[in-house]
Amino acid sequence: MGNSGTFKRSLLFSALSYLGFETYQVISQAVLVHAAAKVFEIEEVLEQADYLYESGETEKLYQLLTQYKESEDAELLWRLARASRDVAQLSGTSEEEKKFLVYEALEYAKRALEKNESSCAAHKWYAICIGDVGDYEGVKAKIANAYIIKEHFEKAIELNPKDATSIHLMGIWCYTVAEMPWYQRRIAKVLFATPPSSTYEEALGYFHRAEQVDPNFYSKNLLLLGKTYLKLHNKKLAAFWLTKAKDYPAHTEEDKQIQTEAAQLLGGFSDKN
Repeated sequence: MGNSGTFKRSLLFSALSYLGFETYQVISQAVLVHAAAKVFEIEEVLEQADYLYESGETEKLYQLLTQYKESEDAELLWRLARASRDVAQLSGTSEEEKKFLVYEALEYAKRALEKNESSCAAHKWYAICIGDVGDYEGVKAKIANAYIIKEHFEKAIELNPKDATSIHLMGIWCYTVAEMPWYQRRIAKVLFATPPSSTYEEALGYFHRAEQVDPNFYSKNLLLLGKTYLKLHNKKLAAFWLTKAKDYPAHTEEDKQIQTEAAQLLGGFSDKN
């Protein structure tokens, strides 16, 4: 009888162990299936997001991505930063909403960078968003941020030398620093032993490099090539690039604004002749 009881207990223990193992397997498989489904869902959202971005559906894109604002996926987060910024720049966005969106975009970009420091896009959008926030934080903060912005644009280019946008943005950094007003230069000299410096020639080099990597990729690059040549007093080449900017097919609100600015600058040539 004693042996029979021991055998039954042993049998029961084996059965429970087996059931426990089976339960573990079921749970493990469920976790893997859930993880795979989540990855598939994110990939699907990214595809939708890229389609909406290419279609110029700024507000729809923002509405889609904000549903996933708690995500820890760097690819989704930098796209959300871009979407927030794009909505901020719409003509119908109030100043109060714009400020909120600009700071929101920076937070998303910061999280994207924390999740993946090897992401070219995360570095790029973090730098862009820091630049936008500088408009609300005064000259001192803006000058201090210039060093951080440059560092992240350079890192983005290092990670992906074929990303025309990062190269273009490095050109904008050079152009902006080159045309820094005298009072900002004075502040920079007081605050920093070596204030940020650049030239129009350096800016021009980046704009041309971006164009070589991806010709006609962005209307603003064409406009800035024209404006930089104007700064360098080369009207012939300025007119060439400004005409290309004016004739660029307008897909976004920004493209339309660039067309208008390019036409006005070209009109200035005619007025002076």
